[in-house]
Amino acid sequence: MSDLDDAVAVPAALPVLYADDALAVIDKPAGLMVHDSALARGETDFAADRLREQFGRPIFLVHRLDRATSGCLLLAFDRDTASALGKVLMSREVEKDYWAVCRGWPEAELTVEHDLDGGPGKPVKKPAITRFRRLATCELPWPSAGFETSRYALLEAQPLTGRFRQIRRHLKHLSHHLIGDTSHGDGRHNRSFRMHGIHRMLLHARRLAFVHPRSGERTEVIAPPDAQFERALALFDAHRAG
Repeated sequence: MSDLDDAVAVPAALPVLYADDALAVIDKPAGLMVHDSALARGETDFAADRLREQFGRPIFLVHRLDRATSGCLLLAFDRDTASALGKVLMSREVEKDYWAVCRGWPEAELTVEHDLDGGPGKPVKKPAITRFRRLATCELPWPSAGFETSRYALLEAQPLTGRFRQIRRHLKHLSHHLIGDTSHGDGRHNRSFRMHGIHRMLLHARRLAFVHPRSGERTEVIAPPDAQFERALALFDAHRAG
């Protein structure tokens, strides 16, 4: 089964949030794979190919986003810059903030330390750490599991490691499944959001902050949520709890 956001239309030209001679940050739409992989299922449309054509030069991906995730995607235009940014990522000096909508109301702040494998064909588990902070809660008049209402939370997630589908799998570990995640989520809640016009996984790489490898200056980029994520945020405004 594919993720809910597979049905989201993806524009040909990808929005550029920041660019200079050394690097760029792109706003990757939900529903577009970053590059070819074993998970591509025969697809031929990838962000990396589009970006090479869009910039008219080689690009080097510094990190990855799942197909179902939208938001800040960092790339470099030369190997030296890519290597420097990669080392910064490994040292955890890059700040990566995600917005996620999950079922239930987690604690206001918590850190999950739960080892994860590397995905298909990579069974070895490695340390994985994610910090979560609850930004808002809502209680919607949607019956679920014998209750007359359903509770949801908007979270800020900061992955301190970069494991396969880390945020999604850590939320499953907490039993606060990510909405729209058909691989690790809760189908009942996914269907409720589909019925209300939200057909994508609600995980968005909102903010990226790092020290520029050439200038030494701090660079911060924020990706605005798309229309469907905004529709989910509107539910919190209309039914805010707590």
